[in-house]
Amino acid sequence: MVVKDELTKLGLHYTLVELGEADIIENITDELREKISASLLRSGLELMDDKKSILIQKIKNVIIELVHYSDEPLSVNLSVYLSRQLQHDYTYLANLFTEVQGTTIEKFFIAHKIEKVKELLVYNELNLTEIAFQMHYSSVAHISAQFKKVTGLTPTYFKKLKDKRRSMLDDIV
Repeated sequence: MVVKDELTKLGLHYTLVELGEADIIENITDELREKISASLLRSGLELMDDKKSILIQKIKNVIIELVHYSDEPLSVNLSVYLSRQLQHDYTYLANLFTEVQGTTIEKFFIAHKIEKVKELLVYNELNLTEIAFQMHYSSVAHISAQFKKVTGLTPTYFKKLKDKRRSMLDDIV
């Protein structure tokens, strides 16, 4: 919404405004680019015009969409999926991502999956078997091992910590 508002204030027309991306109809001069950048900065946003930064943001957006907003399991490997979505060779994407982010695409993907698992554990609506199924893990053992590797805690212990903290908050008079 903020990006749309800022573009409208500048009298610009767009065909698409999504997370990390905007397609503007007008030709962008250097002067206009500066105005857009300054306008976005006032709103706490940054204009990315470096092609590598834009591609890295697109990789992140695809993974976030996949993990947090899609219920469909991947029918192909993540590498194939990203290559198709972004129309780049996966080796290039992986090397660029690692060079700039200091971590691999796979670790970024797993970190987001574990964040989603934590969220589901905190909601306390699903048991670990149901969470494993929803998050497309092959087994409870696999999700548990990956959770412990990333967080240092077992899912059960993580849930107990949350429950203990909740009960301590409930004791506040």
